[in-house]
Amino acid sequence: MDELQYRVTLRAWMIDRLESNPKALRIPSTRLDIFIVRDFLDRRDCADLVALIDGDREPSKLLSPIDDPEFRTSESCNLDPYGEAVIRVEGKMTDLMGIDPAHGETIQGQRYAVGQQFKPHFDFFHETEAYWDDMRESGGQRTWTAMVFLNDVEEGGQTFFQQAAVKVTPRRGNLLTWNNMDASGQPNSYAIHQGMPVIAGTKYIITKWYRERPWTWIDAPAY
Repeated sequence: MDELQYRVTLRAWMIDRLESNPKALRIPSTRLDIFIVRDFLDRRDCADLVALIDGDREPSKLLSPIDDPEFRTSESCNLDPYGEAVIRVEGKMTDLMGIDPAHGETIQGQRYAVGQQFKPHFDFFHETEAYWDDMRESGGQRTWTAMVFLNDVEEGGQTFFQQAAVKVTPRRGNLLTWNNMDASGQPNSYAIHQGMPVIAGTKYIITKWYRERPWTWIDAPAY
């Protein structure tokens, strides 16, 4: 099976899997495959991950330079895949998503203080960018994204898919997952999204990206 066939097959399989899960709710959208699972992680899981993020966070980076210092202003870190809390959470994500764990990148933790944001961007890779050769070698295109909110945010910090007219408010333990490919297996422009500025409080999330082939560490993707 080539990459395009894999993307199309995975989409159909994932939609069937998530729609048959009573805990997963499909968010209405004609352009985007997007689901939410409420209370996916419990209070202990969230607290453990927040502590890990606070211990290792540093200014977030981008794969390609951009002439806008306000484009991504959060802090982030790759979580140690051998830590007890991460192993526990990885297991839960694997049970939900069902994608071969070998296709999953290391979980990234992110922290947004008041005023911090991540302007509209895609999780899939742009195949015309200089980084694409490395990303193709390390597992190819990103297919699905799984994101978990680790705390309630006093105000702001929503994840907004403007082209798909979907806006999700951070709630502790909720998982949001979406397909970065469209029905034909091509990168989906409707998957553009942003982490809106936090107005009050602090926002913590984790994000896991899945590749079309087994992922290998070359130079860990920054976003």
